[in-house]
Amino acid sequence: MNSILQKTQKRLLTLGFSLPTYGADGDYGKEADDALNSALDELERLRGLAATPRTSLPPPVPTTSIDTREQTIPAPWMPNAKITGIVFHWTAGQNKASDLDRSHYHVLIEGNGKHVRGVPSIDLNSLPKAKAGYAAHTLNCNTGFIGVSLCGMAGAVESPFSAGKQPITRVQWDELSNVLAQLCKRYSIKVSRKTVLSHAEVQTNLGIKQKGKWDIARLPFDASIQGAVAIGDQMRAMVQSKL
Repeated sequence: MNSILQKTQKRLLTLGFSLPTYGADGDYGKEADDALNSALDELERLRGLAATPRTSLPPPVPTTSIDTREQTIPAPWMPNAKITGIVFHWTAGQNKASDLDRSHYHVLIEGNGKHVRGVPSIDLNSLPKAKAGYAAHTLNCNTGFIGVSLCGMAGAVESPFSAGKQPITRVQWDELSNVLAQLCKRYSIKVSRKTVLSHAEVQTNLGIKQKGKWDIARLPFDASIQGAVAIGDQMRAMVQSKL
C-alpha cells in the first residue's frame, strides 16, 4: 500500500469521485485511474481548457528528444541489493514525471527519453523483504523487483484503443531497452518472461493476480504489434541485444 496514493484517494472520495470496489486502498488500479482522470477532466472543464473531442487516434508523436545514445544510469541509483526481476510500466499520467509518479517507481523515462530517479531507493525493494518506503509499483510483486516506468498514457482506453493525450513515444520505448539492459547487468538478471516483464504480463507470467492492468499491451507508435506477451517479447529481445 502506498500512503501518498491513499491520501489522494481519500481526497477523491471526499470530492465525490467514486471508488466503489476498492476504496482508498493505496493501490493504483484501473478504478483509481478512472477516478483521477474524472477529477482531471472536471478541472479542465472548470478552467475552460477542454480540448477538442477525443478520437481513437493519438496526437502526433513528438520528434524532438535528448541524445539518449550514451545515457548511463548513475551508480548511486543502483545500490547493492538482492534483485531478481524488473517490471516495466507506463504511469498513466503525463509525459513528464510527477511527484506521484516518482513515489511509485525507481526509474522513470520521460517523453523525450530523459531519465528521472524515483523517490524510493532500489535497495528498499531488496530480498528477502521489502523495507518501509519501498516502491509499490506492482500489486504483491515488489520484493525483489525493480519498477521502471514510461511517463505517459493519461486518459488511455484499452478498448476501443485510445492512447489519450499523452501517448508514450518511440524514443521512450527505445530508451527503456537501454535502462533495462543496464539494470540487468548491474543485478545479474537473466532475461526471461519471468524476470523482465511488463505489468500486463505479471498475472499470466508469474501467477500474481492484478487489477485489470494492461500496461504495456499496446504501442501508440506501432499498430503492427499488439498484446502484452508479443510486446514484452519484443522488449526482451531488444534488451538481450544490448547484453
